[in-house]
Amino acid sequence: MLPVPGDSLRSVASDVQLVLLASPRGFCAGVEMAIKALAWMVRAFEPPVYCYHEIVHNQKVVERFEALGVVFVDDVAEVPPGRPIMLSAHGSAPEVVAAARANGGYVVDAVCPLVTKVHHEVKTRASKGFEIVYVGHAGHEEAAGTMAVAPDAIHLVESPDDVAALPVIEQPVALLAQTTLSHRDWAGVATAVADRFPELWKPGRSDLCFATTNRQSALLAMAPRCDAVVVIGSANSSNTRALERLAGDAGCDRVLRVNGPEELPDDLSGVVGVTAGASAPEDLVSAVIARLAPRYGVEEVTITDEDEYFPPPRNLRELIDAVDGLAGFGFGSAPETRPEANDRRLAASDVLATLG
Repeated sequence: MLPVPGDSLRSVASDVQLVLLASPRGFCAGVEMAIKALAWMVRAFEPPVYCYHEIVHNQKVVERFEALGVVFVDDVAEVPPGRPIMLSAHGSAPEVVAAARANGGYVVDAVCPLVTKVHHEVKTRASKGFEIVYVGHAGHEEAAGTMAVAPDAIHLVESPDDVAALPVIEQPVALLAQTTLSHRDWAGVATAVADRFPELWKPGRSDLCFATTNRQSALLAMAPRCDAVVVIGSANSSNTRALERLAGDAGCDRVLRVNGPEELPDDLSGVVGVTAGASAPEDLVSAVIARLAPRYGVEEVTITDEDEYFPPPRNLRELIDAVDGLAGFGFGSAPETRPEANDRRLAASDVLATLG
């Protein structure tokens, strides 16, 4: 488990009667894959291992890997020649991928397959002569990486006003999106784009991440019963901030986003809802609940069961299979019982617990 401050398990309030716990919550399939992949790189190579951008947008996860010798950089030029590097789950610009490979070290691209899908759609539409209207957050790593796929053919919008301000476009128009947007962030802008460009092309399957949608639906299912909602996750996590806004929009008078249990106030009472962004580990959820110490326990509010699984990148699987000494990668297990690299039963939270 990730380290928790020594006082974090003490109750912050004797008046919390019940915790409603959203399900699904926490790690999505893309985050599970990325964390396990970086953990295997930490085990495979002498430190430092480098990672382009934060592997996922979670303060606690990043701090754990930093303690193990992972160095997070915002420019591949900061990586010494020949050192191993991982590219983050949010996706990287083509020139970043090329620069990483040209650096001479072992490169693992841990981009989420859902982001890869959007990159492919951008490349395909641009090659067919489309101008692309991309709904996303300016400055977000996923948006930056996606726009770099076809920079001369893509327009970033965040609001209906941005759509109205677009130049006259004579070419056919395609509509794509940052995967971690909330439906509320997406819907109004998408409608504005469709109104302005009636012949709009859209992908057959939504770009919005199923995990993001599921976490929002679970939150909405419990929000009407809550006196307060606690959203666990970091400030730079788009889907976490979307959960925070959604709870407020759903009528919750008090919404708190926390990195961990140490940030909880001491005056919560009544029914408290708890959820976690897609980059937040489950042990933080347990620690938050322990500190809330609900008098009548925890009620899980489940809207669906997720069973999506993304295996580690192929070259990392091949490395693990090829290197004789990696039999110990079962995180302490004997070679004959170690989990395979693509074993979906190996939870990222368990991997984190074995590190350090």
